[in-house]
Amino acid sequence: MLNWFKRNSSKEGATLPVIDIHSHLLPALDDGVQSFEEAEAIILQFHKLGYKKLITTPHVMSDFFKNSNEIILAKHTELTRWLALKGIPVEVQAAAEYYLDEELIKKIETNEPLLTFGNNYLLFETNFMTEPLNLKEFIFLATTRGYKPVLAHPERYLYIQNNFSKAEDILNRSVLFQLNISSISGYYSKAAQTIAQKLIDKGWVHLLGSDCHNQQHIQLLEETRHAKYFRKAISLPLLNNTL
Repeated sequence: MLNWFKRNSSKEGATLPVIDIHSHLLPALDDGVQSFEEAEAIILQFHKLGYKKLITTPHVMSDFFKNSNEIILAKHTELTRWLALKGIPVEVQAAAEYYLDEELIKKIETNEPLLTFGNNYLLFETNFMTEPLNLKEFIFLATTRGYKPVLAHPERYLYIQNNFSKAEDILNRSVLFQLNISSISGYYSKAAQTIAQKLIDKGWVHLLGSDCHNQQHIQLLEETRHAKYFRKAISLPLLNNTL
């Protein structure tokens, strides 16, 4: 096991990563928190769970959440000031969770700067039902532009649940996988939980994320610490605490 994780007693549960790389904590930008007070309350709970850094990732979707770099970074500055005034010792960085659509392809083709984290990791999601026709094109463009694509919550996509070989194909195209911690507990569905377990068993999980939108999600982190597959997940060579 990597030395930045340790096991607690089974009663206490296993220790969570100290860096989270997927959340929606910038107020009123998407379907996450809607106020600075709500963000503060959740971030305080992250702190109690041992987190030192949160890389928050608002949705960027051309048809719904039309967040620009400027909008995200301005709201991040406001939140950072808010937390500093409150004396909350949790570092918050801002990236984004990009929805794979034609607008994202265009941004990459025109070399428009994207909000990444760590070593140029680019968090993206797709539609949940069918494999996007432009998925392979996007992966090729992103990797040739120097990005390291990270697929958010692969366990939740129906096209992977129905055909697990698609996960291996995506992985072989140099895409990293970010698993939602709450998927381990079965929060999203039994099918998502089953795929999460398969990904953990195969060692195909590179990053763990909370995908925290609200108080219910932060409570799930505490509960999932006790799950056998969470303990197995944190024994993997995760990238979280290298960021």
